[in-house]
This record gives sequence, structure tokens and C-alpha cells, in this order.
Amino acid sequence: MLRQLLLGGAISLGNIAIHAVVMAGVVDIARRSLKWRRGGSQPWLAVVMVATVAILMMAHAAEVTTWALAYAILDVAPARADAMYFAFVNYTTLGYGDVVPVERWRLLGPAAAMNGVLLFGWSTAVIFEVLRQAMRNRS
Repeated sequence: MLRQLLLGGAISLGNIAIHAVVMAGVVDIARRSLKWRRGGSQPWLAVVMVATVAILMMAHAAEVTTWALAYAILDVAPARADAMYFAFVNYTTLGYGDVVPVERWRLLGPAAAMNGVLLFGWSTAVIFEVLRQAMRNRS
């Protein structure tokens, strides 16, 4: 059990590092682009928001891929299950309807779910920050 928790924590910290780098870049680029178009138009705000969300989705895809690689290396997913699908099911907290982890690694699923919830919340906060900056720059 301790091994599962430590490994799950290490993978989560790796994903947090990925997210932190992406978040810093997103916020910096959004601030600069919103200042560049001071008092910008609705279409410009839409472009910035779509770009922000697209980048965040790519970050989450990279984080799910990190979990999938760990699952593949450790042989966590059950036989005939795709590690990427299994990682997405865990990370998004979709839940198991058709696939469950092997017994010796069963705590990695909840660790991935906790990681996903935290990083989705962080992404939501960044989306809100970009909107807040846009609203402040419009006045």
C-alpha cells in the first residue's frame, strides 16, 4: 500500500510540475496579449479564451499520458485494456464501468482521480483569471 501511495504521489507531483509550467506560460501570454489589445473587442477575447482552453486541454492530455505511461510500465491496467483509456477514466473521475485495475495497484486509480480533480480545479481558476484580466483591461 505504501508503495502505491508513494508512486501515485510521485506521478502526481510530476503532473503538477507539468501543469505549473503550462499555467505560468498561459497566464503570462494571456496578460501580454490582452494588454496588447487594450480594450480589445469581443472576437479578440474569444480568441484568447479559446487559445487558453486549448492549451489547458493539451496540458491535461499530457498529464493523462503520464499516467498511461506509468500504468503501462507497471502493468496496472487489466489484460486487454488500453492504458490510455484506463488513465483517462481515472484522471477524469469517470469511474469504472468496464475496466478495473489489477489488485496490487488498485490505489493508483484514486491517486490519478485526485490528481485530475486538483488540476482541473487549477485550470478552472486560470480560465477565470484570464477572463478577469480581460474584463479589467476592457475598462
